[in-house]
Amino acid sequence: MLACDLLLTDAKLATMAGDDYGIVENGAIAIRDGMISWLGPSPELPAVEAAVTRSVDGRWMTPALIDCHTHLAFAGNRAAEFEQRLKGYSYEEIAQAGGGIMSTVRATRDASADDLLAQSRARLLQLRREGCATVEIKSGYGLDVATEIRLLAIARELGRTSGITVQTTFLGAHAVPAEYRGRPDDYIDLVVGEMLPAVATGGLADAVDAFCESIAFSTDQVARVFDKAAELGLPVKLHADQLSDGGGAELAASYAALSADHLEYTHFNGVKALADADTVAVLLPGAFLTLGETTRPPVNPLRDEGVPIAIASDCNPGTSPVCSIRATMSLATTLFRLTPEESLAGVTRNAARALGLRDRGTLDVGKRADIAVWDIGHPQELSYWIGMNELAELLVAGVPV
Repeated sequence: MLACDLLLTDAKLATMAGDDYGIVENGAIAIRDGMISWLGPSPELPAVEAAVTRSVDGRWMTPALIDCHTHLAFAGNRAAEFEQRLKGYSYEEIAQAGGGIMSTVRATRDASADDLLAQSRARLLQLRREGCATVEIKSGYGLDVATEIRLLAIARELGRTSGITVQTTFLGAHAVPAEYRGRPDDYIDLVVGEMLPAVATGGLADAVDAFCESIAFSTDQVARVFDKAAELGLPVKLHADQLSDGGGAELAASYAALSADHLEYTHFNGVKALADADTVAVLLPGAFLTLGETTRPPVNPLRDEGVPIAIASDCNPGTSPVCSIRATMSLATTLFRLTPEESLAGVTRNAARALGLRDRGTLDVGKRADIAVWDIGHPQELSYWIGMNELAELLVAGVPV
């Protein structure tokens, strides 16, 4: 006799557990203690004793979605810079003039904790409304010890109060703050000597990230950050090769990074290094669109070398003001030519891998019962529609939120 807390019946399943949708027609899922204890075709369901049995009336069930790269903890916006870019200014020109990341740093430092929490919560709940049960949130808009810690503490609070999982990432090496202008090595001294130890001692970060680019930090400077992260037992990930091929993918691979993100300018050697390291490629079409990029990430080489491809919103105020995982899925198909199946894998099983989470991302026995229920005719529609939200229900560890 199969005992469970909840039995969901009359469903179509897209389990995402193999190399395709993993479709099960006329399926059922049994949930016990927040985990999937059985799933499969309803005619194969064993004798069951369920505390609650509920039909989903023929709807589709997929793994709950995962946004594995966001910067959604910040204050203010950069709509003025958005207009500047449309008038012909480059991202580099805006950053070098004191705009870009630094304008958000100033607004974030000046904001109260309550205001920061409220603004960030609104963005997180928008992702939840579209079916996200796990969201990564980076710091990186403080760039001093106190504000970086405050941002990570806010992200932890959002995880405690939003009903979904928040994975936190320390991104102190996001940009050189104004008070360290011209002294990036001195700022890295601060990141390595004070910020990272404080973050680790407080248990505030699940991973460490950095921005490896000519307008940010060199490979040698990032290596110092990653060496310290390794010493503290924290996994790493990297903003790599977004604006130029600076060897970021190879650097990420050399540290067995969870993921290398952006990758527009990554060449074949970088792709091969990611494959050898089993590092996930996280593609960010929102930034590609907003910046008017024309060089696409090397999708075909990534496929050919077997590199797992995840996609994410990159929600941030400057280069990807996107608070929609569903829009991200659509953009990934139209801009990067991913298939709808690859797009859904990119926000489920591969996104889970990019966060180092092995307990979610597919519908499978022993996985967390993070489940999205959809009013759709086929999972293709999740990448097809722009501006539609067909989410009927979101369950996190088997509980509706």
